[in-house]
Amino acid sequence: MGISDLIASFIRDSLDDADGVLELQRSDLAERFHCVPSQINYVMSTRFSPERGYIVESRRGGGGYIRITRVQVDRPTLLMSVINSIGESIDGQSANAIVRNLADAEALSAESARLLLAAVSDAALRSVPSVQRGAVRADLMRQMLIHSV
Repeated sequence: MGISDLIASFIRDSLDDADGVLELQRSDLAERFHCVPSQINYVMSTRFSPERGYIVESRRGGGGYIRITRVQVDRPTLLMSVINSIGESIDGQSANAIVRNLADAEALSAESARLLLAAVSDAALRSVPSVQRGAVRADLMRQMLIHSV
């Protein structure tokens, strides 16, 4: 089990003990797991995202904290949250992670996830100039997700 898995497991267990709302100090977690604070940021962004059922609020600085809330959202709310978070451009790796998280959360069927991944892949966007692929990928993802709401 890697350090990210250990941190995520600790946070999930702590969330269970705290009835779904937890406030942590980034520096305390980093010290506890003997890692840099950016490792904590990585775990927060990859394991505790809205599509995985979490809201993460963060304040940096001396008195900074991370507040994690486990939420249950319905499928349309989850999809709209993801649609609104995509932005103007998205790289293939991020698109892949979002789609896989949506499939894991059962917001997309396995078949829909495969089709969406195929549509936004570098192979499908081969004829689009590389500097524009991120924007085209974001537009495609948004439209496909909007039509699946």
